[in-house]
Amino acid sequence: MAWLLVVVAGLLETGFAVCLKLSHGFTRIWPTIAFCVFALSSFGLLTLSLKKLDVGPAYAVWTGIGATGTAIYGMIFLDDVVSALKIVSIVLVIVGIIGLRLSGSAH
Repeated sequence: MAWLLVVVAGLLETGFAVCLKLSHGFTRIWPTIAFCVFALSSFGLLTLSLKKLDVGPAYAVWTGIGATGTAIYGMIFLDDVVSALKIVSIVLVIVGIIGLRLSGSAH
């Protein structure tokens, strides 16, 4: 259950990173509000998961999911540059996330 919280928190991290860009420096109200909701929800779920998980692997998985999700969202919806190196790097992050998850870091 704790790992599920980390995964959902990581997806919410993607949401807050995207909303941060869309807020244009907190000058647009709705993306700013969405940023706050996503950020608080993400941190809250990560906090709950850390009651059962080691902080290193859980935090790394959380940031990896957020970074990967944000990069993919940016390439698909925000016209971010797509390159072979970027795709390979995203795959490596995903492999790292899987490796950390399989490392058995639970109390």
